[in-house]
Amino acid sequence: MIITFWICLFVIFYAFIGYGILLFILIKIKRLLKGKPVPPGTDNLPTCTLIVAAYNEEAFIEQKIINSLELIYPPNKLSFIFITDGSTDNTANIVSKYPGVTLMHSNARMGKMAAVHRAVAAVTTDVIVFTDANTFLNKEAIVNICRHYSDGKVGAVAGEKRVHITEAADATAGEGFYWKYESKLKTWDSELYSVVGAAGELFSVRAALYQQVPSNAIIDDFMISMLIAKDGYKIVYEPEAYAAETSSEDVKEELKRKIRIAAGGIQSIIWLKSLLNPFKMPVLSFQYISHRVLRWTVVPFLMILALLLNVLIVLNGDSLVIYQLLLLAQVMFYGMALLGWLMEARQIKVKVFFIPYYFVMMNYAVIRGIFRFAAGKQSAVWEKAKRK
Repeated sequence: MIITFWICLFVIFYAFIGYGILLFILIKIKRLLKGKPVPPGTDNLPTCTLIVAAYNEEAFIEQKIINSLELIYPPNKLSFIFITDGSTDNTANIVSKYPGVTLMHSNARMGKMAAVHRAVAAVTTDVIVFTDANTFLNKEAIVNICRHYSDGKVGAVAGEKRVHITEAADATAGEGFYWKYESKLKTWDSELYSVVGAAGELFSVRAALYQQVPSNAIIDDFMISMLIAKDGYKIVYEPEAYAAETSSEDVKEELKRKIRIAAGGIQSIIWLKSLLNPFKMPVLSFQYISHRVLRWTVVPFLMILALLLNVLIVLNGDSLVIYQLLLLAQVMFYGMALLGWLMEARQIKVKVFFIPYYFVMMNYAVIRGIFRFAAGKQSAVWEKAKRK
């Protein structure tokens, strides 16, 4: 029982903190041997198409178009495709007012992937950049992304997701803290070898390497990028290209999004099962298992098991103070998360409870997502999380 308890603690610690420490050490060693990487130049940027799939986004679409047209890039090398399939509001009409943007619209709603595949089929440029309709890019984003394609080993480039936290933030502020930590891990992942997956808010691929993913893909952006990595190309992380958005409207909306991602994570692990074999691509498999697979599978269950085992060890009269302190720490942590939940329900904002509450909610979402996927109840149709 004691051995199992320590194994649980180790895996939990490794998945969320230990892997980051190990990455940091590996990066330091790599820099000692090869020096710090130098960002590529921008002298010979490839041609690029920015694709935005928008469904009923009339509230944001004009701002998105203006933001896109203001992006800095060499003249005649950047094209724009906005695809509005199935939209029943004024989205398509707003896009049609801008002659510098190609509008693709069909009244039929066949799903995001069908829309994206249709847009990609019309692309004639070297690089494709995907971004969401309700996020806004920094002006240098496309330049900072596309400069990496001067390296023939790079097959995809992921931008950074930045979550805006207001001064009056509620418990969803944990989303912003989480993404800041994730961004640092992705930076180190990229420097070691490759990022493991890209977020749909902003990512790009070499057009020649784009592979259609099945229409029932739950987290299509992750699959599109990982299929390229699976073929031996690197996914670079570029934090100087970022997509900014506000946090979820409330924790209920964020929970809905996390459950979907968790269900998609299990689906992706099944589809990418060859990456679980460390002998074919050892570094990528190490990164994939450490950064994604553990979090999406066993860690939430190990958290429950560690608490139960800790209680049993203390009740069995183990005299070592360490077990009593660990139990106290766990009880305090989950107690803070519980208080965060209660305060959220009463709209009381105490920032010290944001992170434990968000962390527990995130792992609860993984369990919900696993069972939802196993029951076949997770639709591939994207339900937008409401934003502030």
